[in-house]
Amino acid sequence: MSNTVQTLATLAAFPTISAAPNEDLIRYAAERITVAGGRIHMLAGAVPGKFNLLASFGPETGAGLVLSGHSDVVPVTGQDWHSDPFTLTERDGKLFARGSSDMKGFLAAMLTAAERADKRKLTRPLHLAFSYDEEIGCVGVRDLLTRLQAEGFKAQGCVIGEPTELRVITGHKGKIAGCICCRGKAAHSANPALGCNAIELAGGMLAEMSALQQELARARRDDAYPFPHTSLHAGKIAGGVALNIVPDACDIEFEIRYLAGEDTGALLERLRTAGSRLAAPSNGGSVEVRVTNEYPGVETPVDAPITQQALAAADAMETGKIGFGTEAGLFAQALGMQTVICGPGSIDRAHKADEYVTRDELAACDAFLDKMIATLGE
Repeated sequence: MSNTVQTLATLAAFPTISAAPNEDLIRYAAERITVAGGRIHMLAGAVPGKFNLLASFGPETGAGLVLSGHSDVVPVTGQDWHSDPFTLTERDGKLFARGSSDMKGFLAAMLTAAERADKRKLTRPLHLAFSYDEEIGCVGVRDLLTRLQAEGFKAQGCVIGEPTELRVITGHKGKIAGCICCRGKAAHSANPALGCNAIELAGGMLAEMSALQQELARARRDDAYPFPHTSLHAGKIAGGVALNIVPDACDIEFEIRYLAGEDTGALLERLRTAGSRLAAPSNGGSVEVRVTNEYPGVETPVDAPITQQALAAADAMETGKIGFGTEAGLFAQALGMQTVICGPGSIDRAHKADEYVTRDELAACDAFLDKMIATLGE
């Protein structure tokens, strides 16, 4: 096996599901980086057993390059795998394991590239960043970015190695997740006028969301995205206790995935205004629109240095945009650095049974990162 494949096998064996600690994987990476001559900073997260890692090679000053990826993976519960999801298994050139595409394949290539780089020729620093809990809302990297921002960390650009089939991606939508929390008044179903039905309030809010989505579909668009508009989505709803009780609570979990420049404050205010209107004639009802998580989108210019370097390293002519979110916007927002997304594997294989990456994809990523690191010696 190549060094990157061997490393992927080791990384895949760490069951770093977002609900679990990632400390063992981070310590393994830190040991590899130390042996390769890197400077490491393990940063404990807000949750015990969770760590971010920042490693640096070459000069301690200068506008260098950041290679970044998350160490957590999604669960495998209820999925019909044909092999152990935490044991890298090869079949017909495909390397199956949870996280092989999303995104331990890139983490393995990061470690290989750092070990293979000639540090004596680096005139600008190379940084490797490993985060935790990306899969549950880009949570863990915020601790790292807050620390780096306070320290005045600077870099010319950042490559986030999410699976893009090594296409150079310059944009993705931002996301807001939240709860439309509908509250009513319990009563016996034989006399519903004595209560306030929270599920009916939720139904009114679902109708409002549908109307707003139709408006958004007629407004701004960006045809670089598979869904070219800002989207409003209800993903989960829960309410009621028993059939013969007027329900006093019903929660809608929703998300907004928005185009760059969207006035998200106005969208949230539209929902809050609708909630107040629906609740006003009710018998003691209320609707609260609560934001629980959000991260920004990213829009990196095609002529930005990091974009042009990535295109050259990937031997590509065109950039693209993706429908899923990454940590890229947070790096850009917190540190003011231009960021692209480019990594091996495909998002279409992620989060499902028999996730895989191919040997050829890992080899291509090795070559891509070698070329990116070579720009630090110019």
